[in-house]
Amino acid sequence: MVDVILGLQWGDEGKGKIVDYFAKNYDLVARFQGGPNAGHTLYVQGKKIVLHQIPSGIFHQNIENIIGSGVVLDPVTLKKECKAVEDLGFDFRKNLFVSERTHLILPGHRALDKASELAKGMDKIGSTLKGIGPAYMDKTGRNGLRVGDLLRPDFRRKYDDLKSKHQRLLDGLQFAEDISAWESDFFESLELLLSLKIVSGEYFIHDRLQQGKRILAEGAQGSMLDVDFGTFPFVTSSNTVTAGVCTGLGISPQKIREVIGITKAYCTRVGSGPFPTELNDESGEYLRNKGNEFGSTTGRPRRCGWIDLVALRYACMLNGVNSIVMTKADILDELDELKVCHAYHIGGTETDRIPFQMADIELEPLYRSFKGWKKDISGISHFGDMPDEMRTYIAFLGDFIHAPVKYISNGPGREQIVSV
Repeated sequence: MVDVILGLQWGDEGKGKIVDYFAKNYDLVARFQGGPNAGHTLYVQGKKIVLHQIPSGIFHQNIENIIGSGVVLDPVTLKKECKAVEDLGFDFRKNLFVSERTHLILPGHRALDKASELAKGMDKIGSTLKGIGPAYMDKTGRNGLRVGDLLRPDFRRKYDDLKSKHQRLLDGLQFAEDISAWESDFFESLELLLSLKIVSGEYFIHDRLQQGKRILAEGAQGSMLDVDFGTFPFVTSSNTVTAGVCTGLGISPQKIREVIGITKAYCTRVGSGPFPTELNDESGEYLRNKGNEFGSTTGRPRRCGWIDLVALRYACMLNGVNSIVMTKADILDELDELKVCHAYHIGGTETDRIPFQMADIELEPLYRSFKGWKKDISGISHFGDMPDEMRTYIAFLGDFIHAPVKYISNGPGREQIVSV
């Protein structure tokens, strides 16, 4: 069986800690999409570490971890991650596997990402400039290079052919930087990648399923950034919803058992794009500072706002969510009043559905207010000890989105998760 953990907002929901928390119940953790634009923050041995591509089960030495075929992999970033894991005393070579079908992010992809974003000017989409979009474009254009290609004698010829294509595109975008300067780190990093266990990802996972192993599929970004169902064009370049598990790992839908969705107790978004409940006031600034809302990958300040239940119910519908984990509930501890968006006002009409295009329309969020609990909940370990006001807030959310809130994260520590 395969269970899934993924984000239900615009990413940054705290997936790393939650995967790490649940990982002990599984035999294998598998990343199924995205690339180094993800930033999964964990606290291990009291130290903060951010994983971008390595699955969040890597710190459980008896659990296997695989980077799946749906990921686009930057070898340079992977090398840095592996060193960070090793510096904490963990042997990443023991339990880290990479699918041979995983596409590589090349220096040309990073350059194209930067050149394309610069060319857009004021219309830029807020890319992390990690080369994600161009790598997926080469994948769908059938030009990409995969991890398995590193084992073939004609890899360098294929690389040079693709580099020439990238250079022509860069010339057209009047991009002056020399991508050859980025190649030294890239080729040096390939040595580490080749030292890892490169496997046929789909057969690897199938064999584990045949053995009765328990698998946890880990998503990156969030459902509202899905390339098909998110706030297009301000989205990532992969399918971040549950369907991406099947294509990203090579498993059938019937193998998926439970879908665990993660949401913050409020909303954040990094980069450009529509954000109906964004707060450009003292409340938004409070959430940003209290919640330390700065991108774990980019360091950019996150835009902050009240929780959007229209978007959250939509994400639960798309993913088939069975249970919800709410993170950062403790950030709301000091607020007198909480608000939740339960509908949108668009063109004189009230709706509780996500519109086709959110970017170019006048959209007013409609709110319901709740009394704040005004109590420090970070040390509470039993839901029955939570304030009545919080239990009312949680109950309303679960009823509205048709998915029960079963866990509440009330702090950054591994142990700070309360079962409902």
